Amino acid sequence: FGLNVVLGVTLVAGGAVVLIDPFTAPEAIDLIRKHSITVVAGVPVMFDAFSAADSQLGESLGSVRLAVSGAATLSAKSSAAFTQRYGVTIHEGYGLTEASPIVTSTASGGAARIGSIGPSVPGVEVRLVGPDGTDVSAGDPGEIWVRGPNVFAGYWGDPEATQRVLTDGWLHTGDVAVSDEDGYLSLVDRLKDLIIVSGFNVYPAEVEDVLRTHASVVDCAVAAIPDERTGEAVGAWVVLEKGERVDLDSLRRHVGSRLARYKIPSKFTFVDELPRSEAGKLLRRALTL
Repeated sequence: FGLNVVLGVTLVAGGAVVLIDPFTAPEAIDLIRKHSITVVAGVPVMFDAFSAADSQLGESLGSVRLAVSGAATLSAKSSAAFTQRYGVTIHEGYGLTEASPIVTSTASGGAARIGSIGPSVPGVEVRLVGPDGTDVSAGDPGEIWVRGPNVFAGYWGDPEATQRVLTDGWLHTGDVAVSDEDGYLSLVDRLKDLIIVSGFNVYPAEVEDVLRTHASVVDCAVAAIPDERTGEAVGAWVVLEKGERVDLDSLRRHVGSRLARYKIPSKFTFVDELPRSEAGKLLRRALTL
């Protein structure tokens, strides 16, 4: 997306692109004002950095008319913090290498909705499919299937892997989402990250979303941990605000006030930061107890 849409399309249209390496919020804010930049594209950790920037840098990105986040899910807390400070709403989208550069976008729908990745872009079809292979109803989680000219032909030299993810031109993405009546999708999680506690499904993202609403929590990640009684249990890795201390019972009560009991993390690990890729994606497999 960054190469094809942000850079490529802008250059083809005769626009200018300002690149920052390495990214820092103060420098980015300075360049936005200096060059009257109108579109800001980034990943969630970049927008968090904008929101946390020194107050002396001000609260205006006056020239910016569009902000777009990708590569990883943007939390509602992060989106609201950026909008509250700068008055700019962040649009989100969804894409993957096998269906690049993009599948859905709130910019395509015209209106940004916090927590939504938007409807499918023109020319691309999207279905949400249940375990039985049929389309799910609005509001129910289902795997995102994609069909369109952006879907790849297959994995080079690996017909078996190709057959597993392509059915009559439909790409099985492995990502789970729900749809509202307007066709706007909201990501739930990756199928492979699903936690099964005593036979009940727990999607890490729903627990993470609740944990992030705790006043002392800056960031968090949830993953399956082994449990002799339930097979798997919910583990949480939590980054607290600097200088904050919080007892485990308060975190458990916070989650339990909004989610079912089996979704409450059985173990919390406090860390200074979460493992992420250079693009800001959470490296869930790198989480250790």
